[in-house]
Formats: sequence, structure tokens, C-alpha cells
Amino acid sequence: MSTVTTSTMSTTPLINKRVVVDWLGIAPFLIFALLFLILPTIYLIAGAFLTPDGSLTLKNIGDLFTKSIMDSYWISIKVSVTSALGGALIGFYLAWALVMGGLPAWVRNVFLTFSGVASNFAGVPLAFAFIATIGRLGLVTVLMRDWLGFNLYATGFNLYSFIGLTVTYMYFQIPLMVLIITPALDGMKKEWREAASILGATNRQYWLMVALPILWPSLLGTTLLLFANAFGAIATAIALTGSSLNIIPIQLYAQIRGDVLHNANLGYAMALGMIVITGISNVIYIIMRIRAERWQK
Repeated sequence: MSTVTTSTMSTTPLINKRVVVDWLGIAPFLIFALLFLILPTIYLIAGAFLTPDGSLTLKNIGDLFTKSIMDSYWISIKVSVTSALGGALIGFYLAWALVMGGLPAWVRNVFLTFSGVASNFAGVPLAFAFIATIGRLGLVTVLMRDWLGFNLYATGFNLYSFIGLTVTYMYFQIPLMVLIITPALDGMKKEWREAASILGATNRQYWLMVALPILWPSLLGTTLLLFANAFGAIATAIALTGSSLNIIPIQLYAQIRGDVLHNANLGYAMALGMIVITGISNVIYIIMRIRAERWQK
């Protein structure tokens, strides 16, 4: 009896020390999330229901439904949806080629490494890269005009418009899709294809009736994640289009800075609307990811 008691007492301090060390390990992340994510979110949610003098009001929420703000939300949604669908479609086929296309292993490694870099390449550097490449006097634009006799901007293309911003966003949307969907494709079991072949299914039937239904939660969830990724982007848009394409992040930025019709509390309400939209997208993404992982176990 005394031996058991002594053993328990000797191991308990060790367990407690390990728990303390584990919590200390994640403490920097928790502090960072608290200071730069949780507290600012609480602050702007509260500010959305306050007047500049601190009184409670619903006017800021009501002002979100004015035409100019609703138009900004709509433009942002269109840019995000278009870039997300384009990025998901192209990224899926690229990932399929890497996983199932029979390419050498080094091609996959190089491409995934590049995707990891490109998916985080955004903001002012990305805007400058596109201006220097396919702007009105960009390298590719000038080469096509002088060598091939093809004037890109004579076709109606404009880098500083809806189409141009969407194409620019797809630069980081496509590699992000590749990074996220590749593990899902890796999880496709060879036994499923073999079983389908034994039962007489063609390759097309296998993809339509087996593979795509299994991959559908991953595809839908990743597309929603791409939507949320584009919806909150501002640095690339403001560096590329300025105020010519008045998406909601640019409107929010103007309100917070006080450039035009300064109303910080209205800006908080705009941010709250963005949080709701991206929050719904992320929740659905998490649900779809859980379903996809359940299928692949």
C-alpha cells in the first residue's frame, strides 16, 4: 500500500510539470491570438453598435444596406466567387496531373514547393509584378504587341478592372487549391478504382460515380476557403486598382482612415458584415473537411 502511494506521489509532480511546459509552449500563440485576433474582433463588434459618443445604436447596421455599400459587397462577392471558381478548377486539374498523371516525383516536389511560396505572394509586390508583366506597358504586353502584332488592351482587357483583379487574385488562389486538394487526391484508394474496373465501370463512370462524390466535400470546402481568402484581401486590390474598383475592404479602409465621410463605427459595421460572410464560408469548409476525412479513413 505504501509503495503504491509513494509511486503515485512521485509521478504526480512530473505530470504537473509536463502540463505546465506544454501550456508554456503554446502560450505565445495564445497571447498573439488574444491581442491581434480575439480582442480586436470583440472591439469592432461592439463598435458596430455604438455611436461616436458611445451610445447604443442600430444605425450603423442599417447603413450597411445603402446602395453604395451594398454595391461594394456585391463587387467583392463577384470577384471572390470568380477567382475562387477559377482557382479551384485550374488548381484541381494541376493537382490531378501531379498526383495521378504519372509525372516524375521531382516535378511534384518542385511544383508543391512553388505553390507554397506563390500562395503567400500577395499585396503590393503581387500588384507590381502584374503591372510590370501585363500592364499597359508591361513586358508581356509590349512583346506581344511588337513581335506578334497582338494588342492585348485592344481586346477590352484592362488589368485595373474587375477582370484584371480577378486574374491577379487567381495567382495565389490556384497554388492554394493545389496545396489543399493534393492530400485529398493522395487519399484516393487504389482499391476503389480496381473494384470499379472489376464491375465493368469505365474511367468516366469511375470519376462520375465514385471519385467525384468522395472528393466533393473537399472540392466544395476548398472552394469556400478560396472565396474567404479573396474576400478579405485588400493590399493587392488597393495597389492595383486604387479606388476605381470599390470593393468592400477598400470602403472599410477609407472609413477607418477617415478619407471620405469618416465614420469609424460604420467601418466596424462593415467589418462585422465581412466577418459574418467569411465566417459562414469557413464553417461550411470545416464541415466539408470533416466529411471528407471521414470518407478517406
